[in-house]
Amino acid sequence: MELDDAYANGAYIEGAADYPPRWVASAEDFRNSLHERARLDIPYGTGTRHKFDLFLPEGEPVGLFVFVHGGYWLAFDKSTWSHLARGALERGWAVAMPSYDLCPEVRIAEITQQVAQAVVAAAGEVSGPIVLAGHSAGGHLVARMLDKAVLPEAVGSRIRTVVPISPLSDLRPLLRTSMNDKFQMSAEDATAESPVEMTERYPAAVTVWVGGAERPSFLDQAIWLVEAWEADHVIALDKHHFNVIEPLADPDSDLVAVITG
Repeated sequence: MELDDAYANGAYIEGAADYPPRWVASAEDFRNSLHERARLDIPYGTGTRHKFDLFLPEGEPVGLFVFVHGGYWLAFDKSTWSHLARGALERGWAVAMPSYDLCPEVRIAEITQQVAQAVVAAAGEVSGPIVLAGHSAGGHLVARMLDKAVLPEAVGSRIRTVVPISPLSDLRPLLRTSMNDKFQMSAEDATAESPVEMTERYPAAVTVWVGGAERPSFLDQAIWLVEAWEADHVIALDKHHFNVIEPLADPDSDLVAVITG
């Protein structure tokens, strides 16, 4: 398809195949290190993937940070990314990481609703402000959480900050990729699920974060959301699509400061 190469990330990252095994190992080590402060597989719905992990800081949480993983709505689950909770956790935030159903078993709009259910359930576990970040497809999903038609006001009004990291903000170009065989999106579906088209949003601060060494299509997707929402924009120099999220594990990183500050 016309835009398959434009949205191919791994083919342009040296050692791309080595990243997922490292993520899985780091995530498992991190969960094991927390002992009773890791509450795993909390249900937010009835499906086998409708669960989130909740990592608790020492002492009363400042608030709740929800991280939503990427994978083009086609891959991964919460257990791959646990180590990325470290930065916010060490700054005193509780961190929730949900899984969700994947395409083609469900449509992207259904995934949006599942993530909303997970955010509501996690918000019921932790009081105080809510901050959201997500990577790639997860960046799309956390941006969608600001839609007043997606989250109830009692939860949406608690959202202080949203950081879409290398997000997919306009889904219409994906209609011209072979991935749409699994997404099964129509033009109307793609428009309805595109954050750039959202108008009635909760008034959270938004910073769109993207790696400077990303594919041009992802640099474009980031700036489209910045322009549509008049959001802040950070280009992380020399970071590509896979390592742009690594600073989430560092409590002293600029990325964690934006999310939790």
